Amino acid sequence: MAHFVRSAPVTFGWLAVLFLTTLAQHLLPRWHLVVLLRKDSTNLHHLAADPIRVLITSLLWLDGAAWWPYLVLFCLFLAPAERWLGHLRFVVAGLIAHIVATYLSEGFLYWQIQEAAVSPRYLNAKDIGVSYFAVGIIGLLSYHIVRPWRWLYLLFAFGWFIVALLINPTFTPVGHLIALIVGLACYPLARRRPAPQLNPEPLLRRVRRA
Repeated sequence: MAHFVRSAPVTFGWLAVLFLTTLAQHLLPRWHLVVLLRKDSTNLHHLAADPIRVLITSLLWLDGAAWWPYLVLFCLFLAPAERWLGHLRFVVAGLIAHIVATYLSEGFLYWQIQEAAVSPRYLNAKDIGVSYFAVGIIGLLSYHIVRPWRWLYLLFAFGWFIVALLINPTFTPVGHLIALIVGLACYPLARRRPAPQLNPEPLLRRVRRA
């Protein structure tokens, strides 16, 4: 376990920060928390006035009260990706997905406001969390999976986010789908990485034998 954590210091260091900020969400008064999260949101108003700050601070909060699902997400996807890509490539790929998905999803929201499809109050909508970074890494991780499992992985990933968008056609599901595509577009960062590809076949064999 110690080796697993040390092999992905960015992932687990970030996860520790998210644990502390999630704890703060439970301890802070409700009104204080709402003000704090709105201040750190990557909404249209803040992206126009103070983009660098909110693009960073929005990564320090989870959009929800539960931390443990992100523990599972980080262990299954982000930690293997960091070990495979290296720390710098991992951070660069995730930030590209985070920034591009944030701006394009907020651009979609701005178009909805202009078309009177949603209320202008969404100019100050709460938009925080690590999901665009994480989904971008999920997309990029597909290049680390052996064929034909890679195609099944991508089919499931695209199916998940497309269905989510069809159910709830708002700016956040749009951002998730964009982040997945951006992660795939970051292939140059993954090319010729030396680690062996992930192959679920041996694990499935052991499960069948058990």
